Amino acid sequence: MSKTSKILTIILIIVLSFSIGFFAKTSIDEYLNTLYPISQPELSFNLLNEVYQNIQNYFFEPDKIDKDKLIYGAAAGMVESLGDPYTTFFTPEEAKKFEEDMSGTFEGVGLQVGEKNGEITVIAPLKNTPAQKAGILAGDKIVKINGKSTEDMVLEEAVNLIRGERGTKVILSILREGWDQSKDFEIVRDVIEVPNLELSIKDINGKKIAYLAIFQFNDRTYDDFKTITQQIKQTSPDGIILDLRNNPGGLLDQVEKIAGWFLEKGEIIVIEEQKGQEVSRGASNGPSTFADMPVVVLINQGSASGAEILAAALRDNRQIKLIGETSYGKGTVQRLVDLSDGSSIKITIANWLTPKGATIEGEGIKPDIEIKMTQEDIEKGIDPQLEKAEEIISQL
Repeated sequence: MSKTSKILTIILIIVLSFSIGFFAKTSIDEYLNTLYPISQPELSFNLLNEVYQNIQNYFFEPDKIDKDKLIYGAAAGMVESLGDPYTTFFTPEEAKKFEEDMSGTFEGVGLQVGEKNGEITVIAPLKNTPAQKAGILAGDKIVKINGKSTEDMVLEEAVNLIRGERGTKVILSILREGWDQSKDFEIVRDVIEVPNLELSIKDINGKKIAYLAIFQFNDRTYDDFKTITQQIKQTSPDGIILDLRNNPGGLLDQVEKIAGWFLEKGEIIVIEEQKGQEVSRGASNGPSTFADMPVVVLINQGSASGAEILAAALRDNRQIKLIGETSYGKGTVQRLVDLSDGSSIKITIANWLTPKGATIEGEGIKPDIEIKMTQEDIEKGIDPQLEKAEEIISQL
C-alpha cells in the first residue's frame, strides 16, 4: 500500500468516529474484541483502522458507502473538531469557489460572513451587490437561511447555503441590534464583481481632498491601487480620506504593500504572534509617497482583518485619526494549504497584533472619534461619519 493510500485510509475512518448508531449485540462483538482489544491506554490511529475494517466487513448496505464523501467528510470533521471558525477544509469544488472569492468574481448575494459569539454574523455587505441593495448591514445576525436555523450551524455550511447560481433566490432571516424580532430578506443571487477601489477628488473648505475607498484586499487590489495613485499624485491633494468601512480584509501581502505608501520604510505594519511568542514583524518597504500627507481613516464594524491591520498601522505609527465605529475584531492569521487532489485547508497559524502590541481578535480597533450610523441616516442617505472625516481633514 502506498503512503498516500495509507493516509487516505486513515482519513476515511475519522468521520465515523463522530457518529453514534445502533447495532446488534451478538457474538460478533466477542470475536472483534479478540482481534482488536479495547484495553489500549490511549487513543491512537489503530482505533481508526479498527472502525474502518468493521465498516468494510459488516456494514449492511455496502453500496451506500461513498468513499469520496467519507474522505472529505472525515477531513472536514478533523478540522471542525479544532473549534476554530477560521480553520476550514475545502473540497476541490469549495476550494475553487474560495479562489474565485479572492479574485473578486463569483455568484451569490455579496456578503462576507463570520462567526461571532457563536452566531453567524454579517461582517460586511460588499459594495453594489444584491445584499447591500436589499438593506443588509454589517453586524446583522443571520438566524435562518431559507427557513433553516443557523443555531449550531458551522460557518462553511452557512456560506454554502447563502451562495448559489445567478437568478436564484435565498431568504435570510435577519436580527439587527434594536429589533425585537427577526425580519426576512428575500435576495436574488447574481454574479458578484466587487470593485477594489473608488477614488474621487473633493473640494472641502477650499482644500483639495482625495477620497479613497478600499473595499477588499484580493490579489488585484494593489495593482488597482498603483493605478489610482497616479491620479492622486497628478491632482496634488491637500489630504486623503481613506475609507475602510465594510472592508472584510483579504490578503496580507496586499495590505502591507499599500501600507508602504503611507508609512516610512522600516515602520512596523503588523506583528505576528504564535503561542504567545512574537515570531515576525511586517515592516514597510515604501515607497512612502504619502507618508507626509494628512490622512484620516474611516472604519466601522464591517472593517475586518486586513482593514483593521492597515487602520491600526497608520494610527500607531503616524497618530492618524480613526473615525467611525469599533471594527469587527478578526485578528488571526490563516494559511491556505493546497492538497494533492485539489482540496485545501485554510488553517489558523497565528495572531495578528498592532504595531504597539494590541490584540485585534475579539477586541477590534476602537476609533478615536466614535460616530454611529443610524437606520434613519441610512434611509435618508446621509453619512455623518464621512462628514466628520471631511471636517477633520480640512483642518489638518
